[in-house]
Amino acid sequence: MNDIEQKKENVKMHLKDLRQNLKKMHLAVTEELILPQADEVKILMNKMDQLLNLIESK
Repeated sequence: MNDIEQKKENVKMHLKDLRQNLKKMHLAVTEELILPQADEVKILMNKMDQLLNLIESK
């Protein structure tokens, strides 16, 4: 697998993980009326930053 294909796979993996976490958070807010903990939001923000860095890297 070349470098570009590996990057694509990494991005897809990160996006799937973020999507799953955001879906859980959304369900907690909408169905259980529970706001996410600050550390949960920070973790997702860090994951999004890592994804952005991965996308921007050459």
